[in-house]
Amino acid sequence: MSEIERETLEMDVLFVGAGPAGLAGAYHLARLIRDHNEKAGSDAIKVEIGVLEKGKEVGSHTLSGAVVDPRALRELFPHDWRQAPLEAEVEKEGLLWLTPKRSFSAPIPPPLDNHGNYVASLGKLAKWMAGKVEEIGVDIFTEFPATEALIEEGKVVGVRTGDRGIGHDGERKANFEPGIDIRTRCTVLAEGVRGTLTKQLEETLNLSQDSNAQIYAIGIKELWEIPPGRIEPGEVIHTMGWPLGTRTYGGGFLYGMSETLLVVGLVVGLDYENPLLDPHEEFQRMKTHPTISQLLDGGTMVNYGAKALPEGGWWSLPKLAGDGFLLAGDCAGFLNSMRLKGIHLAIKSAMLAAETIFEGLRRGGLDAAALQRYTEKIEESWVHEEMWEVRNFHQAFDHGLLAGMAQAGLGMMTNGRGFGLFDRLRSEPGHERMLPLNGAGEGKFEALEPVVKDGELTFDKLADVYNSGTGHDEDQPVHLRVADTDVCIHQCAVEYQNPCQRFCPAGVYEMVSEASSPTGQRLQINASNCVHCKTCDIMDPYAIITWVPPEGGGGPSYGKM
Repeated sequence: MSEIERETLEMDVLFVGAGPAGLAGAYHLARLIRDHNEKAGSDAIKVEIGVLEKGKEVGSHTLSGAVVDPRALRELFPHDWRQAPLEAEVEKEGLLWLTPKRSFSAPIPPPLDNHGNYVASLGKLAKWMAGKVEEIGVDIFTEFPATEALIEEGKVVGVRTGDRGIGHDGERKANFEPGIDIRTRCTVLAEGVRGTLTKQLEETLNLSQDSNAQIYAIGIKELWEIPPGRIEPGEVIHTMGWPLGTRTYGGGFLYGMSETLLVVGLVVGLDYENPLLDPHEEFQRMKTHPTISQLLDGGTMVNYGAKALPEGGWWSLPKLAGDGFLLAGDCAGFLNSMRLKGIHLAIKSAMLAAETIFEGLRRGGLDAAALQRYTEKIEESWVHEEMWEVRNFHQAFDHGLLAGMAQAGLGMMTNGRGFGLFDRLRSEPGHERMLPLNGAGEGKFEALEPVVKDGELTFDKLADVYNSGTGHDEDQPVHLRVADTDVCIHQCAVEYQNPCQRFCPAGVYEMVSEASSPTGQRLQINASNCVHCKTCDIMDPYAIITWVPPEGGGGPSYGKM
């Protein structure tokens, strides 16, 4: 294949990702420059700002629970934040401890007090924010996935977007269009959890060498239309206990978006020990609980989604600034796992990134020293204050639910220190905690009886994928790259019984019969099912799966989620 000739586009500042972080950063920077220029005269700043989004439209790949703390929204849109499409203010909430057949009300700990917060569709919120960004003069380029960071002598000088029109065999089709090299003075990565370019920079520039390993969870969610009168708009219920038990981190959630719209979901820590665990299966099991099934009875499931969450906290943040780049939002790890919230932290971190860039522009440059001010701004802000108080939260659950709850309680009384003599509890990558069935996990785990999928209350993965609106051009290279499929056939099948078939919530990975294979089976990758949750990139026990963006526009459709 001949060398590709690429168009080069020059842009001063580029935000990669049109989620709440990327949109907030672009808007805030444009507003700071506009307000400055209205008074600056000959000192006016001329800057071109852009936002790249891999989805078909803004919001299509944006997913969260979501209960939004409006603190950052109020700062970003002080005069009109109430115009944002927030569904209902939280005025009623509860915490339930579930057993297989019963539920018990529990006191709500202060971090889960959601009064004053809002139930929202993050997809709708992103679309509204995108309108504000475009009104202020910033261009948003949808269906343009950033696939590669451009690095020259240790400096990030821009990004390369993905090629279009390459067939599944790797050959160029008649409609081939090469990706574009966008060269920038500063690139702000706001590409969401386990970001492709963030991962590249971490490996190339050693951004995480002084950090704890990032720990993740997967959130699985369905949106239901239900008969009125069963839940109040803005009612929030969290659950603990069954079906996950006390050894697996996580819990359920139910959010009333309106009298007839209910969100139901389950969060499962991606640091579980049992390779036979299937988070999607446990989510379906959770819905059969009498307390939950009564809410859903007679209703209709209308949307489905799944997404990984960065749960490692303050000690897992990588280096946030470097020569030519800044990290904001989920790709950096800005999430408060105790509160189950990160949207407000994503917005605020991107606002601080924008302020850092603006100050650099006013002083005449965006060199590494100017951008390093971002780290200082984070440490001086309420982002640090909030995350510092829960800095050891998730790590304590390595020893189970009860130990984690005790640590969390003590942490609230010791400003986050908890039990430890030292101020920092260490963590290991979650996938390394999975126990091999022919080793440390032998005899410890049994596959649970599968949930009967009736198509009314409970659904198989393919039915849920259908309701995610996921679509990809199937004639393109597989965007889930397995470094060595022989590991799957010969090693993983013996040690872990191929957990990719279970941890993926979309049925992407499947071991099928293959007569010509020495073991009688092969790995089949159903890439068109992928809902872009990144779980496979995180949870594979051999770390040989790499998620890369598919052709622009492909993926789920979460606009209403």
